[in-house]
Amino acid sequence: IAFTNKAAAELKGRLETMLGSEGEMVWASTFHSLCVRILRRDIEKLGYPSSFNIFDRADQLTVIKECLKEMGLDDKTYPPKSVLSNIGRAKDELLDPEGLAKTVAGDFRLEKVAQIYSLYQKKLQKYGSLDFDDIIMLTVKLFAEHQDVLKYYQHRFQYIMVDEYQDTNHAQFKLISLLSEKYKNLCVVGDDDQSIYRFRGATIENILSFEENFAGAQVIRLEQNYRSTS
Repeated sequence: IAFTNKAAAELKGRLETMLGSEGEMVWASTFHSLCVRILRRDIEKLGYPSSFNIFDRADQLTVIKECLKEMGLDDKTYPPKSVLSNIGRAKDELLDPEGLAKTVAGDFRLEKVAQIYSLYQKKLQKYGSLDFDDIIMLTVKLFAEHQDVLKYYQHRFQYIMVDEYQDTNHAQFKLISLLSEKYKNLCVVGDDDQSIYRFRGATIENILSFEENFAGAQVIRLEQNYRSTS
C-alpha cells in the first residue's frame, strides 16, 4: 500500500517486470483504491449498490447545503466547508453520527453537526454514493460486520507492506490491523520525522507505538543516507 497513485503504479510496473505474470497477483495500490476494489465486490452487504459513485468535493458541498436547507439551518452559522471538514475528521476516527454525538455532548454547535452528518449519510446512501472519507470507513465497517468477508481478505493477503506509515490515520491503522490479524506478516516503512499530514488526520502515534500494537515486531533502523551527498 502506497500513498499516491504514481507510487503504486511504479511499484506495480517493477513487480511485473521482475516477476512476469506472477507480479499481476500482487495488489499494489493506495489505501483508497484498495478499499474501492473490496467494496465493489461486497458493499451490497451494507445496503449500497456495487455500482456506487464517489462524490467529489463539489458534490459533497451540494449535499451538505441540501441538509442545511431541510434542517432550517443558516449556512453562515454552519458553513458547508467547515461542516464537511468536521464530518471528514469524524470518519477518519471511525465515528458514525451517533459516535460523534457522544464525543461532542454538551457542545451545541458540534451536536448540530452530528445531526447534519446523520442526514448527510442518509442522503449519500439514497443516492447510491460514497464520499472519499467513506471509502476506508465503510471497508472497516464491512469487515467488522461480516466476518466471512474479513476472513477472505485475511487469507488473500498473507503479506502486507505499507509505505509512508507515519502518515496513516486511525481508520487506516484499523484497516491494516484487521487485514494482518491472521498471518501477522506486516511490514511498514516510515519516518516519524517526516509526518506532514497531521492537518489531514494523520496519527503520528501509529508509528511511534507500532511495537506496542504489534507484539514481537522487529525494528530495522535505516540510518545510512543514500539519497543526498554530504
